Amino acid sequence: MRKTSRFGSISSTVSISTGVFLVAIALGGCNQTSGSAAPVAAVAPQAAAPPNWPKLPEGAACTNDLNHYQTVLDADVGTGNVNRSVYDQIETDLGRAANACAAGRDGEARAIVRSTKLQHGYRASS
Repeated sequence: MRKTSRFGSISSTVSISTGVFLVAIALGGCNQTSGSAAPVAAVAPQAAAPPNWPKLPEGAACTNDLNHYQTVLDADVGTGNVNRSVYDQIETDLGRAANACAAGRDGEARAIVRSTKLQHGYRASS
């Protein structure tokens, strides 16, 4: 049977303890934050203003398309999924579609809505 000295086992225990201590210090440093501790306020998305469209014909397919897309778009702006600048671009196109719809050019209005949806990544029906 091999006999170990009392100092040999103490030195191993000290080495292990020192190693654990150094690892704990190193990991503790990962949780430090830099900069000021002031909270950062989130910027709420701006609510969309209602569109300035002419009176649309009731029951027309273009009226339904415009109103549905506007509802989806308003929700996306409200949640921050669409930037205000993109919203403004889409509204320009929808204004053209609304004018065509109000003038009785249903096919043209629906084509503008479809094109705008595709251009901005929305699903467009055939």
